[in-house]
Amino acid sequence: MTAPGEAARPKPARRPTIKDIARRAGVSESAVSFALNDRPGVSQDTRARVRRVAEELGWQANSAARALSGERAGALGLVLARPARTLGVESFFLQLVSGIQEVLSARNIALLFQVVEDLDAECALYRRWWAERRVDGVLVVDPRTEDPRPELLSSLGLPAVVVGGPPPPGRDAAAPAPHPAAPRPADAPPHPPLSTVWADDSTAMARILDHLHGLGHRRIVHIAGLPGLAHTARRIRSLRTEADLRGLDHRHVHSVTTDYSDAEGAEATRRLLDAARPPTALVYDNDVMAVAGASVAAERGIPVPAALSIVAWDDSALCRVTHPRLTALVRDTPGFGRLAAGELLAVLDGGEPRTVQGELPHLEARESTGAPGAR
Repeated sequence: MTAPGEAARPKPARRPTIKDIARRAGVSESAVSFALNDRPGVSQDTRARVRRVAEELGWQANSAARALSGERAGALGLVLARPARTLGVESFFLQLVSGIQEVLSARNIALLFQVVEDLDAECALYRRWWAERRVDGVLVVDPRTEDPRPELLSSLGLPAVVVGGPPPPGRDAAAPAPHPAAPRPADAPPHPPLSTVWADDSTAMARILDHLHGLGHRRIVHIAGLPGLAHTARRIRSLRTEADLRGLDHRHVHSVTTDYSDAEGAEATRRLLDAARPPTALVYDNDVMAVAGASVAAERGIPVPAALSIVAWDDSALCRVTHPRLTALVRDTPGFGRLAAGELLAVLDGGEPRTVQGELPHLEARESTGAPGAR
C-alpha cells in the first residue's frame, strides 16, 4: 500500500514470453518455438509472422534456457589473470577487446569478460563456465611457458583460441591442425589441439635491434614484462639470438623482467641507469613502462635521445604525445582481436582448429632514438 504523499513506484516492465507471441500471432506455442528456433514443422508464412511479432514485442531468447536445451549460449569468454593495477592505463587489452567485440557484435554474440587473481582461479572459472554452459568457447590470452589451460580446455571439450601463442614447430602458419574428431596417431598429444593466433616476436625484435644497432648502440637492455609468459620468453630468447648474430656482448645486451606496471618500469630504469656502464638504449615491453622510463631520464637530466634512446614494444597515443615522441612497434591490435574472434567463430561453425599468424608489426622511428651519446 502506498503511503500518503508517496508516489506509486512504476512496475518493472514484464519480459514478453512465447505465450505472448503465440497469442498475438494466432498460433500455438509449439509453432512459435519451431519458428524461432528454425525447426521444421511450420510454413514460411507462419515463420515470418512469428518472427515479426517477436520483434515487435522485443522478445529475446533466454540464453540460460537455450544452453540447457543443448543450444548455444550466445556468449564467448575472456579471462585475464594479471594484477589488476597493471591494466588501468595499458591500451593493448582495450584495443584487443575492441577488435573482438567488433566481430562478435555482428553476430549478436556477447563477450563475458572477467579478471582473476591467478591461473588457478582462471582454470576454476573455465570449469564453472563449462558446467553451467555459460559460454560456447573462450579466447585464451597470455600463454604461459608451462600452461595447464590448453589441456584443461581440450579435456572439457570447450572450444578455444589461444591468442599470442607460438606456431607449432615444423608447421606452416596457415596450415590447419588436425580436426579433433579425426583419428590421432599413436604419438599425438592426449587431447586435440586448439586454434592459435600468433605474433612473430622474433622478427619484431630483429627489427628493433636492426634499428638500434644501425644507429651505433652496443649496450641495449630489454625491460620485459611478466616472467613465465610465453611471449616474454620468446622476446628474451630473440634478443639473445639477435645479439649473437651481431656479435654483441650478453653482459651489455640482455633482458630484465617486470610486472608491466609504470612503477616497476621506472624502478628497472633507475637500476640500469645507476650501473657503472649504463645502457645507451632501452626497449620496453609496453607503452606505459616506456613513458615511465622517459620520465626517469627527464628527472635525472639525461637527454633523450642524445644520451639515451627509448623504444616501446607497443605503440599508443601515450607514445605519440610524449616529448620526445617515442619510437615504437606499430601493430594492428584491434585486427589481432578480430582475427582471434573470427577463428573461434569458425571453429564453432564446424571449422578445424588451425594456427594463424597475425599481421607483422613495423617499427615507427621517432624522436626518442638516435646515435648513442658519450654516457
